Amino acid sequence: MKYQSIDQSLFVQNRQKFMAQMQPNTIAIFRSNYEYTRNGDATMDFKQHSDFFWLTGIDQEDSYLILYPDSPEAAFKECLYLKQTNASIAIWEGHKYTKAEATACSGINSVQWNDSFFSQIRSKINYASGIYLTLNENDRFTYKAPYADLDFVRQIQNDYPLHTYYRAAPILQRLRSIKSEIEIGLVNHAISISKKGFERIMAFTKPGVMEYEVEAELIHQYIKNGATGHSFHPIVASGANACVLHYIDNNQTCKDGDLLLVDCGVDYANYASDMTRCIPVNGKFSDRQKAVYNAVLRVMRGATKLLTPGTKLMDYHAIVGKELMEKELVDLGLISLQDIKNEDPAWPAYKKYFMHGTSHFLGIDVHDVGMRYEPMQANMLFTCEPGIYIPEEGIGIRIENNIVISNDGPIDLMDAIGMPIEVEEIEAIMAQ
Repeated sequence: MKYQSIDQSLFVQNRQKFMAQMQPNTIAIFRSNYEYTRNGDATMDFKQHSDFFWLTGIDQEDSYLILYPDSPEAAFKECLYLKQTNASIAIWEGHKYTKAEATACSGINSVQWNDSFFSQIRSKINYASGIYLTLNENDRFTYKAPYADLDFVRQIQNDYPLHTYYRAAPILQRLRSIKSEIEIGLVNHAISISKKGFERIMAFTKPGVMEYEVEAELIHQYIKNGATGHSFHPIVASGANACVLHYIDNNQTCKDGDLLLVDCGVDYANYASDMTRCIPVNGKFSDRQKAVYNAVLRVMRGATKLLTPGTKLMDYHAIVGKELMEKELVDLGLISLQDIKNEDPAWPAYKKYFMHGTSHFLGIDVHDVGMRYEPMQANMLFTCEPGIYIPEEGIGIRIENNIVISNDGPIDLMDAIGMPIEVEEIEAIMAQ
């Protein structure tokens, strides 16, 4: 791993929080993600299962975790199973965790090799009254192909059909949405790297460069500063491309007079940052571009103030649209009071130019888990990312910062480190 070691107390406390919510005499079993095949014998870059990492800090394939707080055997109250290395693996793949290293990372003292996993868990499962398993229950997930969790659930349920099964995901979603100081520190570090990337592309961008060249400048800065890479495929969209919300072709020329929208994030220690900025390709906003940009910025600032304990995410989205964005769109001449009067309540007039939500949970995943219908709580972490998209003018502007909810008011992590955001700041940096 490129990142510095994480204080094991994070994972120790995370497991304690989860086990405190388990039913009596139940066992929870988690497995790592697959190493997915790309083509031939090549594999995708390994990305650890978010729940597994949150519980263990172990960043390695072919790993299993047992949590059985009522186990009559002390060694299986918490037990980690890992791939045992050998001379061939060491030569071809490199270093794997030793048992001592796994304990130092996770705080789990009982570490076994995974070749004994299925034989050892039988007696533990048979003694337990129920089993916790996890599936991908992220609200944004759409099931398209088998994945490690699903295959594992089917295998366990086939082998142990008479047990009572419990969903681990709802517990983990609530726990993971409340960030510890260590987690906020990791996201902060990712943001600090993101700032360096933004500063680099402001210095680089000019008429005639390709969108993918801008993307390359970002990844150079990320890797140089110890990040694993992008936290998601970056959007580098010039001109009208910025009106395509998930544009990822990044293959067009940045033209004089156009804006460049860059939606990007850093993956550091499996934690994500998520930032969107818009810059003028030639270094100077036109009057119209500036007016739209500042309208989006006002909405972002106003929406940030609404990210407070007790707010419900779905209500918040509606308030931002109707009470903040609607006024800006009228002032920009994009919608009229008559359009608002005649609107379909299911698709308000403002959605013609602002059609997505304003915020999402952020953490280990860039679209992190959380209960969207429950009130926000202190130490939740959200993005704030309103936008205005005007295809007929070739203008698409979105501005996105990362916000920690607190009892003393929202904390903008990007403002806190001086991430450039004002028109004058961006123009001054690009003029250097």
